[in-house]
Amino acid sequence: MPGVDHCLQEAMAIPGAVGASIVDYTTGFPVATTGAAPNSDHEAAAAGTADVIQAANSRSLFVSAMPHDLLEDLIITTAGGYHLLRMVQTEFDSRLVLYVWLDRVQGNLAVARRRMQKLADELVAT
Repeated sequence: MPGVDHCLQEAMAIPGAVGASIVDYTTGFPVATTGAAPNSDHEAAAAGTADVIQAANSRSLFVSAMPHDLLEDLIITTAGGYHLLRMVQTEFDSRLVLYVWLDRVQGNLAVARRRMQKLADELVAT
């Protein structure tokens, strides 16, 4: 997939980034990974990412009242970090998620969200 390596390099350039991956959330398969992963296990992190995205997409609690309103991103916070999951919206199946693990002290959540939005858009454009 063109652009994947560049996307992950740019994701790791986000201040405070600890690890990043691109995940197929329909299968839980990590398409590409870099840096660290929770519990040093990129495969388990990808499967967890898929579970979270599928849960958010399938529960009416997270469904918008606006027609055709799609999930953009999810943020999971822990005492030591942020886990950002950004949907990669495509015209065909939108099954990819950009995941970045951010150190809570060194990272800036707002900056990371903006950069991830740009990276997801660039990934689709390549």
